[in-house]
Amino acid sequence: MNPILDLDFIDNRTPEQANAAASCDTQVSKETNTGRSRKLYIESYGCAMNFSDSEIVSSIMFEQGFDTTADIAQADLVFLNTCSIREKAEQTVRNRLGQINHFKKKKPGMMVGVLGCMAERLKKSLLEEEKIVDLVVGPDAYRDLPNLINEVDGGQKAVNVLLSREETYADINPIRLNSNGVSAFISIMRGCDNMCSFCVVPFTRGRERSRDAHSIVREAQALVDQGYKEVTLLGQNVDSYKWASEDGTENVNFAQLLEMVALLSPDLRIRFSTSHPKDITDEVLYTMKKYDNICKYIHLPAQSGNSRVLELMNRTYDRDWYINRVDAIRAILGEDCGISSDMIAGFCTETEEEHQDTLSLMDYVQYDYSYMFFYSERPGTLAARKLEDDIPLEVKKRRLDEIINKQRETSLARNKRDIGKVHKVLVEGTSKKSEDQLSGRNDQNKVVIFDKKHYKKGDYVNVLVHDCSVGTLFGEAID
Repeated sequence: MNPILDLDFIDNRTPEQANAAASCDTQVSKETNTGRSRKLYIESYGCAMNFSDSEIVSSIMFEQGFDTTADIAQADLVFLNTCSIREKAEQTVRNRLGQINHFKKKKPGMMVGVLGCMAERLKKSLLEEEKIVDLVVGPDAYRDLPNLINEVDGGQKAVNVLLSREETYADINPIRLNSNGVSAFISIMRGCDNMCSFCVVPFTRGRERSRDAHSIVREAQALVDQGYKEVTLLGQNVDSYKWASEDGTENVNFAQLLEMVALLSPDLRIRFSTSHPKDITDEVLYTMKKYDNICKYIHLPAQSGNSRVLELMNRTYDRDWYINRVDAIRAILGEDCGISSDMIAGFCTETEEEHQDTLSLMDYVQYDYSYMFFYSERPGTLAARKLEDDIPLEVKKRRLDEIINKQRETSLARNKRDIGKVHKVLVEGTSKKSEDQLSGRNDQNKVVIFDKKHYKKGDYVNVLVHDCSVGTLFGEAID
């Protein structure tokens, strides 16, 4: 499975390119040639949740007679699974729809649908303005796809963007569209109850609901049986995972779920994303410490280092609370535990001194890497309704540059600490730059490159690191 994002971009791109890539990563469906009569092509944008949803959609459509294809020209049905977190992502999808029109003119029977987070917010404009779109389907309505496809086959436009309080797709076995056969995503919950003022997710993905713990364990066990070596448990806020059986005899929180999955096999690595600073507990940290196969890496988005700005963002914690959680991670899991973050530059009314608080928080935490953006107002959010986007664009960009430069420094410093140490690396495939080298990730989610020798994809390899860049470790496999 390709990484959603790593720090290779820092070495090779401008800050603007880096953040454009971060805001709109893309994955394309692979070939599944099982003899079905029609072909489905899916492009997925944005986050791991979207990539996971596309696997659910592919499974639903497979039962309706569709194989997947990586060649859009061969497709009978084209889906764009969209992200509306950043303005850049929406513009990318609109541009892509214009390009797809070229294929549709050559193949008039081709159906085009927009799925996911853009669907609810832009359903009217997509159906009426973007004449190429035949159906618009929200993230909780994928079970209705067969009916919607029938409507389009009958010459109608089709739309279902209703959000659900119950839908978790727990009984659907996803088709692993972008898997390398080593790593896979498992969605453990959907939606979000946090009303961060800058975020559209509660409006596009609905209220938070947790999936049956036993269905998660069954999916993880099936992946182990198929030879997978790593799973990532996904949720908008995994730390608030909370499932109870209908009869009330079972209650499972996130720490307990982590343990249930970790116990399946010592050779199965477990990762998770994303944690919310207000909810991550010492119980989760001690569970991570207890099991060697739970990776010692936490994505803990701060968004800002200033308490007043955090309050405006409605993050429900302040700087001191965040630092307390970082201190707990270091105390329980050690200095080597990887921590990454999200940072927003130039949020509404942010002063220069408050921006400096973000830089000083980065100095304190020493993040291994971060996802960094300047603030862009999203229609429908609390900030768009109640706050003025009053920071000039050039100021936002300059502050973002300072955040990126700070992260470059800390990423390099953290990577230098790994030189001379042996890391257990799960091989994901060959290096981008050489077929003679392998690429994998260590416990802290860092990319490690080393000479191939006799090792292969899916192997755990002990690698002695001897060099590094801002985004990558380089080493030698040792027996």
